[in-house]
Formats: sequence, C-alpha cells, structure tokens
Amino acid sequence: MQTRAHGSLARLAAMVRAPMDAREDWSRPGIGDAQAASGRDRHGFEVYLFLIAFLAVFYLSNGPLLLGHYDLGWHLAAGDLIRQQGEVPFQDPWAFTLGDRRWYNLSWLWDVMASVLYQHAGFAGIVLMVVACGAVITGYLTFCGLSSGASAPAICIAVFAACLLYPCYEASPNMYLAASPNIATMLFAVVFYGECLRRRNWFLLPPMMVAWVNLHGGFMLAFPILGVFGGIALLRRDWTNFRNNCLAGVGCVIAIFVNPLGWHVYDGVRATLGHFVQADIGEWRSYFFNMEMPGSLPGIVYALTFVVLELRYRNTTRVPLEARVLAWLFLFLGLYQFRYTAFFFLFSSVPMALHLDRLLPRRFSGSEVRRAMLAAGVVGVLLLPFTFMQVRTALALPDMLSEKDASYLEANVSHARLLNHWNVGGLLIFRTRGSVPVFVDGRAATAYPDELLRDYHELVRWDIDAASWDKVISKYTIDAVLWVRAHDPLRQFLVGERGWKEEYTGAYVSLYTRRQASSR
Repeated sequence: MQTRAHGSLARLAAMVRAPMDAREDWSRPGIGDAQAASGRDRHGFEVYLFLIAFLAVFYLSNGPLLLGHYDLGWHLAAGDLIRQQGEVPFQDPWAFTLGDRRWYNLSWLWDVMASVLYQHAGFAGIVLMVVACGAVITGYLTFCGLSSGASAPAICIAVFAACLLYPCYEASPNMYLAASPNIATMLFAVVFYGECLRRRNWFLLPPMMVAWVNLHGGFMLAFPILGVFGGIALLRRDWTNFRNNCLAGVGCVIAIFVNPLGWHVYDGVRATLGHFVQADIGEWRSYFFNMEMPGSLPGIVYALTFVVLELRYRNTTRVPLEARVLAWLFLFLGLYQFRYTAFFFLFSSVPMALHLDRLLPRRFSGSEVRRAMLAAGVVGVLLLPFTFMQVRTALALPDMLSEKDASYLEANVSHARLLNHWNVGGLLIFRTRGSVPVFVDGRAATAYPDELLRDYHELVRWDIDAASWDKVISKYTIDAVLWVRAHDPLRQFLVGERGWKEEYTGAYVSLYTRRQASSR
C-alpha cells in the first residue's frame, strides 16, 4: 500500500510539474538546453571544421558558376567608376535611355569591394570572397545548432543540407551564393538571426546595419527578423528581450540613413519591391515557375521532411519558437517568390537539427564520431588548394557576350542607338564602359524610367508582337538590335519582314542593323 501510494503521489507531482515546465520553456530566455549546449560546445570544433571545409570545397568547385550572375559586369564597372570619381554617381553614364532618371545604386560598397578584388586578384579573388561568405554562413548556422543543444551528427546533416540547397544552383543565374550583392543579404540575415538567438549582442546589430545598408537593398529583411523575435518576447512577457529587440530595431532604422543616398535609399528599395518588371525576373516569380526536374527534388524532399517533422513534433518546446516561425514564414514566402526559398533553408536548419536529434541513435554522438569528423575535416582543408587550382583557369564572366563580341560592337555600332537584350546589358557595360551605350540592363527600376521598362516589357516574349517592336524601334530611334541568337521569330521579323540585316553572329547573340545604316 505504501509503495502504491508513493507511485500515485509521484504521478500527481509529475502532472503538476508538466504545465510548470511548459511555462518555463515558453519563457526561457536562452536557446535550447543551456547545460547541454555548453557541454557540446566544448566538442564543437570538429563539427565546424568538417562542415566549413567540405562546403567550401563544394562552393569552390562551382566557382565558374558563381560568376554566372548577369549583373556582375555592371557591378564591377560601377565599382571602378566610384573609385575613379571618389563618390557615388547619381546619374548613369552608360545608357542613352535614362532621361532625367536618378540612379539608386543600393550596392555601391559591394561594387567597390568587388572592383578592388578584381584589380588585384582577378575573378579568383571575387570567388574566394564569395566562398568565404559561404563559410561564415555555415559557421554561424553550426554555432546556432550547437547552442541549441543538438547533437553533432544532427547538426552536420541539417546544416550541410541547408547550405547545399540555399544557393539554388538549379535556378542559375538566380543564385544566392554567387558573385553578386545578394550574398551580403544572405550573410547578414544569418548573422542577425544568430545574434538574436543568442540574445546577448543585440547592441551590435545597428553597427552591422550600417554595413548592410551600403552593401545590398535586402537590408529590409532585418526588420522581419527583429519583429519575430520582439513579437515572441512580448507574448512571453519577456520584457528584457522585448526592450532589447525594440532598441535594436530603432538603432537599425537610424543606421539606415548612414549611406550616400540618405533617406532616398527608401526610394531605391521601393523602386525594386513590387515593381512590374518582377514579372519577368525569375527570382521574383513563384517557386513552381523556377522548379527544374530532377534538380529541384532534393529541395522538395528537404521541405517536405521539415513539414512532416514539424507536424510530428509540433508540441515540442525544445525548438526555439522564433526559429520555427521564421522557417514557416519563409517557406510560404518562398512558394510565392523564389528568392525567399533560400532563407527558408537557412532558418530551418536549427529546427531540423533538433528534430533529427530525436531520431538518431545516441551512439552517433560519441567520441568516435567526433574523431571521424575531425579526420574528414582535415582532408577537406587539404583539398581546398587543389580544388582552387583546378577551377582557377575556368573563372570568367559568362559567355553570353564575349570579348570578341564586344570588340565588334565597339568597332561597328559605337554611335548607333542599340536595343539590347536585358541579360547582355551588364556584360556590355563591363566590356565597353559606355563606348556602346545600352538600352537596358539588370538595374531595372533603380536606374531606368518606368515608361521605358514598360516598353521593353512588351518585347520579352517568344512570339513577336510586330506593333510593339515597331513602336519601340520608332520611339527610341533604334539603329541596331542585339538579341539572343536562338530567337528565330525575331530574326524572321527583322530580316524577313522589316528588311534588316543580321550583320554579326556570336556564340549566343546576334546583331541586327538597318540596311541603310549598315551601308553608311
């Protein structure tokens, strides 16, 4: 009887303790189990080494692809221009269609950094910078996983998967680990996320925002991150962290104005977000538009696994609520606009690691596993220089517009009013520096009038709308058209129906000129 009564009392005490533990978990200021985290942090070096080394090898082996972003050309030219003039220009010097439109260069600091690296180390220097940013992102996500109390094998699986998937190699050139200012937003978003999870260095976020706002227009993502952490702190009645997040947010708002554009930086952001040109830019379109089979299958499997584990362990309090909310938020945003999918992979790595930790056998957390990670990490580090030597000779801008193509254009159409395809605009700026003025390029609404962009928008379809082409050619007094070589309907329209001449054919582009202009 005494034993039975003792058991009943123990069960009653457990029932009373359960809601108290839940409230304690809900209001806990740290991430994960602090005691478990501190114990695992002491053995975290192997995890960092393994993940950073092998992901850096993977990124470096894709070095030529990292340079495939079509806007890299004008970014390098802009960096050179800023260094030459000693200031950020507010008027574009390379296009003939600007009118009085102001140029909002939201990435001027990244442009300058890339320009310096290119001058002293060529494309190899730029690629190494991108790989280094990827390594920092990997390190921060590993730190977040270790701090949450997840086991080393679970962290390795979750972070490795996330860092393989977020660059979105299957949707090139809409990549997020690439030689473009996008990488600055990926890096700072993860740093803000990690520091908010730590809940200690909130006062460092406004100084970081000063750098972020001058590197890329994606700095606005700082506020959803701070908003989620501040909102959950308010729900928990955690007044200390609520205050800290509010102060960090106010500091970040003030830090935004520390840039050459001043408050006009918002004009540049507004010219990008929600603009009609996004309908023709892949990264702004839905995830379903950008799916490539079978290349997109790993990302789909990862997302479905995340959803299943989240639903299976929906009542767990071990996973930081902020991490779950951000992961779900960007999962839905990513389905709506592809560019946000990368943030889903990044923000979901901590919940995934903690969920996987439940499923993996405990023996995988032993010293043998850590020693294996250490040995593999050393091998990865030794592979880095060999990988670099293998890819260095292939590091170059995309062949969409070659140096030979640019030389021909400079020699033959430097005084023409050239209607160029959007994708070659940035490369044309880089290779000719304005000697062949461009019609349009990837800067879109941050540099060009809406009227011009609407006119161009009518041309970007496979089937030719003769009225739209005739309108643009007449309105802008076009003498030459530089377009994608494979666009046969355009060739038939210009050459067969309008009497133009296909004057030059490169590997990927064709140049069409009026016959009377080519005979002069």
